[in-house]
Amino acid sequence: MNNQLEVRHLRTIAALYEAGGVAKAAERLNLTQSALSHQLKQLEDHFGLSLFERKSQPIKLSPAGQRLHTLALAVLPQVADACRDIARIRDGAAGSLRVAVECHTCFDWLMPAMDEFRPRWPEVELDIVSGFHADPVGLIHHDEADVAIVSEPDNGEPMHYFPLFRYEIVGLVANDHALAAKAQLDAQDFADETLISYPIPDDMLDVIRQVLKPAGIQPKRRSSELTIAILQLVASRRGVAALPAWAVAPYLERRYVTALPITAKRLYGELYAAVPKARAGLAYVEDFVDTVRATCAASLPGITLL
Repeated sequence: MNNQLEVRHLRTIAALYEAGGVAKAAERLNLTQSALSHQLKQLEDHFGLSLFERKSQPIKLSPAGQRLHTLALAVLPQVADACRDIARIRDGAAGSLRVAVECHTCFDWLMPAMDEFRPRWPEVELDIVSGFHADPVGLIHHDEADVAIVSEPDNGEPMHYFPLFRYEIVGLVANDHALAAKAQLDAQDFADETLISYPIPDDMLDVIRQVLKPAGIQPKRRSSELTIAILQLVASRRGVAALPAWAVAPYLERRYVTALPITAKRLYGELYAAVPKARAGLAYVEDFVDTVRATCAASLPGITLL
């Protein structure tokens, strides 16, 4: 049999199995759904049988698909290791990745990503610049950080912005709050409420920047460093909040508070990794970004890779 199997096919099978559907697999591979479906069709035509059951949800691999998935599990890590070794030869393996963040919830996904990255690049000094930083890019300029996690690119900065992911920000109210019966929260709903948030400037809060400020709404404010403390205040009817849906998912499953979309269009935030342009092409920097995207796609509910 002429072998037309390629590494990209194994990546497709692995992504299909891990994501549980064509749409999510295409997102992880940065392909369109039609391109992914076409690739699978070519592979099935080559082998002469189906690789997965199309009506199952999540997708279930056929015996042939399972065999290719077993092969992918064995081969893809070796391919990745070889590519990293070659990159070490080309770029050198040592360096530093001091990560500064401007969002309190970043630590929830950043730590698992760093744990995944560390054994792959043991020579790279990996660290988190402690504390919340309103201007993490400024730390790069002062040589106090190497990577900054930010909510939007700044074209005025000499940085390369790696896109990470997009996520929904939901409004949170007490289960017995009158607003809990609404289909969505609009700007006016915040007018007579206390907005509970992390202690960050107003222009860094998406709900204020994108929704409340344009509507001329200035609610009373209260802040807390901890997500669970914010939710406790919300549950006690001390105010309302607007937080990433993935960050509060475990509490919503226990019906600790009620989550509602913010406006009919829904409110979304985005995250990027800012790196000096001169360092953006380093292999370990690119691999760090890839690791962050992969671990977040696998563990954070409801996000969309950018």
